[in-house]
Amino acid sequence: MPQTSSLAARGIAVAFDARGGQITRLTITDEGAAISPLHHAPWTEDEVPAEAPPHQRRLGGDFLAAPMGASPAGLHGLAANGTWVPTPAGPGILRAILSGEVQGATLVKELSVSDDHPFLYQRHLFIGGSGSLPVSNHAMISVPNGAKLSFSRKRWFETLAEPLEADPARGRSRLAYPRRSEDPAEFPAADGGSVNLHRYPWGDAHEDFVSAVEDPASRLGWTAVVRPQEGDLFLSLRNARRLPMTMLWHSNGGRDYAPWNGRHRGCLGVEEGAALPNLGLSARETPDPLTAAGQPGLVTLDPMGTVEVRHILGAIRWPAGQAVAGVMLDGDTLTVTGDWGAERKLPIRGGWLGLEDTPAAAAPKKAALDWDL
Repeated sequence: MPQTSSLAARGIAVAFDARGGQITRLTITDEGAAISPLHHAPWTEDEVPAEAPPHQRRLGGDFLAAPMGASPAGLHGLAANGTWVPTPAGPGILRAILSGEVQGATLVKELSVSDDHPFLYQRHLFIGGSGSLPVSNHAMISVPNGAKLSFSRKRWFETLAEPLEADPARGRSRLAYPRRSEDPAEFPAADGGSVNLHRYPWGDAHEDFVSAVEDPASRLGWTAVVRPQEGDLFLSLRNARRLPMTMLWHSNGGRDYAPWNGRHRGCLGVEEGAALPNLGLSARETPDPLTAAGQPGLVTLDPMGTVEVRHILGAIRWPAGQAVAGVMLDGDTLTVTGDWGAERKLPIRGGWLGLEDTPAAAAPKKAALDWDL
């Protein structure tokens, strides 16, 4: 049974399931319209094979992947598959603690909202623990009618070491693996051609995963997904010097086995984090190109302190349907600009991502007993 909690402020409502720490619903009211951009898989829990990771039974929304990828606790780790216990918090805040540890760390999730802000602010605190691990949020956007994608400045885009679906009896991947390209508009395809990663969909019946690495000079990392037919825009924001990777999961009918059965379509994963193992070529290099540029390829835990990971998700009306040309933060105002001049100025917690003077290779740490909760 769902173990749900809710969080709301004027203009925004969030639903949270303690199973997997999943944000199941995000509804933002903007210019008189209710926008619910998150995707949900078309199956019921009893259709999912017993051996599948628990989060797959209710796939959708957004959750934390820690560690991202394969794990003894299931794909994307205990954070995505375990149970979170809500704890008391102040107005506009939902806080939960993961049952169990991640590499020895206690993991705290905090979601918060503000009146008239079209954003959900989320942070995760790893208290103690040791070693390093790949970490990412796992937002899934519903794009049944197509989308236009834009990004903050990237160094390159890169696929995994192997296709998600290499066996044609089970499914299909359409990108070339492993490949690296500086131009997302002409990314190498498996058939020798190219695809435009600024558009969704760019192919039929495929399952693909491609990552982008931020320019080291960037501070505000952003991904914008315009849904022209719906007349809206999804935004994902982060501190690019702490989380230098944007990962795109294109799930569009490319898996033929249960529970997918060719019906999981129109899903775009926008996953922001530090997850070097997802770079099929770069992860093999010594030093890898992220480390060489002073960018963290993993999140490193502090046995005597606390390490934070922060994301912002949001959505607004965007009836012009223009691709986003720029996103700029100035104080407590975020300005979104379209490629043909459309513009929105949005209220935001300007200092919340900690963009000012963030060292390129260091994540913020706090004393072990000062959780800043």
